[in-house]
Amino acid sequence: MIYAMSDLHGCYNKFIGMLEKIHFGEKDTLYILGDIVDRGADGIKLLLNLAERKNVICLRGNHDNTALRMLNYLKTPADSPLADKLIEIYQLWLSDGGYPTYKAFTNLDEDNKKKVLTYLNSLPIFDEITVAGCNFFLSHTGPKQEKMQNFDSCEMNDFLIGEIEYEKIYFKDKFFVSGHTPTELIDESCKGRIFRKNNHIAVDCGAIFGNPLGCICLNTLEEFYYSNTENAVT
Repeated sequence: MIYAMSDLHGCYNKFIGMLEKIHFGEKDTLYILGDIVDRGADGIKLLLNLAERKNVICLRGNHDNTALRMLNYLKTPADSPLADKLIEIYQLWLSDGGYPTYKAFTNLDEDNKKKVLTYLNSLPIFDEITVAGCNFFLSHTGPKQEKMQNFDSCEMNDFLIGEIEYEKIYFKDKFFVSGHTPTELIDESCKGRIFRKNNHIAVDCGAIFGNPLGCICLNTLEEFYYSNTENAVT
């Protein structure tokens, strides 16, 4: 089976609980649609775990991309002309959920630091797959519909911080599966649940905010939820 989830934000225990719930095995494939790190305590622990899983494909989210930049900047000398500007950027990142990622990374040995950076740098922006005769476009988020129709004009940031228009159909012949925006912000009635409408499947149920972690099987479109309150932030 092929599954998709998103926005783990360091919720390691929810992730492991979900794998157990869906009986995830070696013959299955899981797509994680970005934002593995930041906010929660165990983002680095998650990255090291995921880096060893051959059947888990992680896409890049805005928090993953920012963490990659910030953690690479740790090597910048204090007397660099960029140092003052980097301090300002770091403060913004740390206040936007980056501190747990920063703290855990700095406690790693050099081999594991390199493994984390290499893995983050390898994350693709989007993917397109066919499952059980259905087509899927997967990314962390996406641009407005009009820009998506002219795909060659899209930039990386469109798939990291773009604002999807969920009330519009982007593809008539495929599902657009995304994360980034907690589903209750798309439709209040979907709080803690996967949003499905207009060929959109939004899977960020807000796990880091105390809601269940959502997961969808792309073969059957069956939804799964795993709840606990560990690592939730307010």
